[in-house]
Amino acid sequence: MQKTKINKILKKKNRSPIVCLTAYTRNIAKITDKYCDIILVGDSLGMVLYGMKSTRNVTIETMIVHAKAVKEATKKSLVVFDMPYKTYTNKFSAYKNAKKVIKLTKCDAVKLEGGKKIEKIVSFLVKKGIPVLGHVGLLPQTSKNFKARGKSNAERKKILKDAIAISNSGAFAIIIECVVEKLAKEITQNIMIPTIGIGASRYCDGQILVTEDLTGLSDFSPKFVKQYANLNKSIEKCIKNYTKDVKMKRFPFIKNVYK
Repeated sequence: MQKTKINKILKKKNRSPIVCLTAYTRNIAKITDKYCDIILVGDSLGMVLYGMKSTRNVTIETMIVHAKAVKEATKKSLVVFDMPYKTYTNKFSAYKNAKKVIKLTKCDAVKLEGGKKIEKIVSFLVKKGIPVLGHVGLLPQTSKNFKARGKSNAERKKILKDAIAISNSGAFAIIIECVVEKLAKEITQNIMIPTIGIGASRYCDGQILVTEDLTGLSDFSPKFVKQYANLNKSIEKCIKNYTKDVKMKRFPFIKNVYK
């Protein structure tokens, strides 16, 4: 089943756009599973759900709890576990942690951030039978500032080399984050596996966003996010109306009471 899902992703290269979103909970997973090719249980949950300032303090134990809930709620999507900061410092720790993750959560693949520095780690995991989703460009786990990458010639060459290295290492796809349009297009044209963009233009083979960003549940609204709803306002309205009903003793209603 795992290989079948990954083969479907690979076949979409230059053919059909790949739809990806994040999910950290059962309810969101059940909805996204109806529409997405890939669901990422991202370490961005640290900021989105727990109010952390970065993803660096997210533990593998926390990720496992959320990933189990997401995987159990999905039927068709490829579910990817985002390996937390410093859980893949070398190929042996990477394999130990990735093996544990797959066993406990039943996720279909893991995601690692980095380029040439981790190519041997990616290759090792793939040879051990663990599918890997790569991630180049802006790397949230190690980046000190949030800005577009690939504007300088030196940075463009580095990111391109990183993407090629991860592709050659056996990853089934690569997320490209916050890079200039021209570079995203160049990477997509120069590697054999699908590219999935987040702030990396329409030239990628697919797109991914944090679900809470596009639904208006988070306060994060960078240029590359299109907000399709404002659920924060909708939820606040519901709670405001509930509060009013309780204070006016209009809730519970007759239909809400057991007789």
